[in-house]
Amino acid sequence: MIYLREFKPSGRKVDHPNLYPYNTLSGKFYESLEFESITILYGSNGSGKSTVLNILANMLQLEGAEEYHYGQMYIDRFIEESSIQMAYNEYGYPVKIPEDSRYIKSEDMLYEIKKIQQEEALENGYLYEAYKRGIDVDELRDELYGMYGLTPKGKRIFDALAFQQEKYSNGETSLQLFIEFLQPDGLYLLDEPEVSLSLDSQIRLSKLINDMVRFFNCQFIIATHSPILISYKDGEILDLNNNFEKVKYEDTDIYKLYKMYLDMPYDMQRRLFEEN
Repeated sequence: MIYLREFKPSGRKVDHPNLYPYNTLSGKFYESLEFESITILYGSNGSGKSTVLNILANMLQLEGAEEYHYGQMYIDRFIEESSIQMAYNEYGYPVKIPEDSRYIKSEDMLYEIKKIQQEEALENGYLYEAYKRGIDVDELRDELYGMYGLTPKGKRIFDALAFQQEKYSNGETSLQLFIEFLQPDGLYLLDEPEVSLSLDSQIRLSKLINDMVRFFNCQFIIATHSPILISYKDGEILDLNNNFEKVKYEDTDIYKLYKMYLDMPYDMQRRLFEEN
């Protein structure tokens, strides 16, 4: 399923090196970006992956879009000079962004994990001691959750994990959070979702994303460094290191580097140590 079809960024060129986001994206676009059901934004650090996602999130008014701070006021101008094009339905009308659509950043996942762990500490520590002293635990729990800003969604996830009576790692909890957040009929912008995920968890997340596209009418635009997440057979890879050109998986720098390293790990280590 495709909801967002095209993004045409501002074509304004600026000379000031610190004028965000122009300084990050200037000269990288020759034309508009077209999105598929799975589109990968691939590039090195500082190439503009997160910037593009945040601009899209603000233009689409998605949950999770970052607020602007002083010094970033030109992002408003950039957005005004940019445009998006939605896909059309069978009746010729632009589709609407589904309600469950959202922008999920790696720091958001880590924050949710922290909240879940905080709830666990409350449950196993302070609340238990209060219960032994005869205090109304339900009333105290609501007061504490409100004080710390713990969400009902986070509480449900914690309860599900606690029910299984296992100690989950950050990576396992992160995967559970994705299962919770990714709902049918949604457009999702994911910024480095591989953070804290092991290789096998990245593979499981990759399968989850594929299934959400194939069976549940979802669209994904993903910024990632993971060689696992960019390897979708039917996905489209846009290389930010090369003016957002479409590239094949085997032609990406990250594929070549990982392959070279795995083929000759010790030779690569020696070379890197000598260079540094």
